[in-house]
Amino acid sequence: MKKIPAIVCLALLISTCKKPFAPVLNQSDKRYLVIEGIISGNDSTFIKLSRTKKVDTSQTIFAETSAQVIIENNAGANFPLTEIRNGTYAIGVLNLDASHQYRLRVKTSDGKEYLSDLVPLKSAPAIDSVGFIAQSTGVKIYVNTHDDANATRYYRWDFTETWQFHSKYISGYYSNGIDSIKARPVAQQVYTCFATDTSSSVIIASTHKLTKDIVNQAPITVVPGTSEKIETKYTILVKQYALTSDAYEFWSVLQRNTQNLGSIFDVLPSETQSNFHCLSDPNELVVGYLSVGNASTKRIFITANQLPQYKTQYPYDCELDTAFLNPPHAGTLPIGDLVPPNSPYMPVNGLYLLPANPFGGPTAYTYSTKLCVDCTLRGKRTPPSYWR
Repeated sequence: MKKIPAIVCLALLISTCKKPFAPVLNQSDKRYLVIEGIISGNDSTFIKLSRTKKVDTSQTIFAETSAQVIIENNAGANFPLTEIRNGTYAIGVLNLDASHQYRLRVKTSDGKEYLSDLVPLKSAPAIDSVGFIAQSTGVKIYVNTHDDANATRYYRWDFTETWQFHSKYISGYYSNGIDSIKARPVAQQVYTCFATDTSSSVIIASTHKLTKDIVNQAPITVVPGTSEKIETKYTILVKQYALTSDAYEFWSVLQRNTQNLGSIFDVLPSETQSNFHCLSDPNELVVGYLSVGNASTKRIFITANQLPQYKTQYPYDCELDTAFLNPPHAGTLPIGDLVPPNSPYMPVNGLYLLPANPFGGPTAYTYSTKLCVDCTLRGKRTPPSYWR
C-alpha cells in the first residue's frame, strides 16, 4: 500500500474540513450609547450620538435623537449644542482657551446622563505636505508632518474627498413627467456631477519611540485605479489631530478591533477604554473617547493627466436599448413607458426612423436606467466652493 505524502494529507484535510460556521450570538437587547466626535477649538464641533446594535441587525445606525449635549470647561462655562439632523449635534467655532480643560455632558431623552473626563486642549502642528504615489493598482495618498518641539508624538487623521464624475450616457432628452419627452436644455444637463465622501477608517501614527517627532509618508488612503474618483479630477482634504497617549491607545485598540481582524494571525478583539461615564448607572458601558483640540488641514488636487492611464470602471452595469413610438414588433418598449415620473428608465438620444412622426419629432429614443443616465442621483451638478 502506497503512503500518501504528508503535504497531500494536509491539503485533503483543509479541503474537506470547510464547513459553514453560524456563531451563537448574544441576543441581549441592551443598546449602549456611542459618542463620536471631538471638541474643536478652531472649527465647528460635531458630536454624533447613536446606539450599538446586534451583529445580525440589518439597520445600519440607530441615531440617538432629542438629547441635550453640552460642552463644559473647568472654569464653569458651558456651550450647548443643537441637533442639526437625527443624532448629530453641532456648535460653531468656539475659539477655546488652551489654559482650560473641557468635557462633554449628554442627557438622553430617557433621562440618563453621561459625562466625560476633563480633557486638555491639544493643538496639532501644521501638515507639511499631502502627497501621492501613482502605483500600478491605484493612487496611494500620504501625509508628512513634524513637531519641532517634540511635543505631539500621537497623531490621528481623517479626510474628506471630492471628485468630478459623469454618468455613463449623455442625455439629450428628458420626460416632463406628464405626457411627453422634450429636448434637454444645456442648463439641465445631468452628465457631469460632483460627489463627496468622508473617511470611515481609523488612521493613526505615533513617534513616541523616535528621537524626533517626524512623520514621513503616513498612509492616508488608496484610491483604486478602477475608481471613477480619479477619472477626471479628485481632491482630498486631510485633517490632522494631536492626541493624548490615552486617546491614542483608545484609537489603537479600536483600529485593531475593526480593521485588523479576519485571519488567524490577527490579534484577538479587546475591550476599548472610554473616558465617558454614565452618571445614572456607573456600570453601564459607554462607547467613545473624547478629545479636544485644534486641528490642522491641507488640501491637494489630483487630475487625470498626473496619473497613468488607469482603466476606470463605471460602478453600475449599463445597457442602451431603444423605445419606439409605434413598436414594430412585440417585446420593444413603447416611448410612453419613458414618460411617467416613476419610470426606472430615462431617454438618452432621439432617433428619426421610418415611418416618420407626423409631428416632426423623433420616432424612437435610446434609453437606459436612471443610474446610468442621471448623475444627480449620486452627486450634485454644482461644484463645491473650494473646487478649482
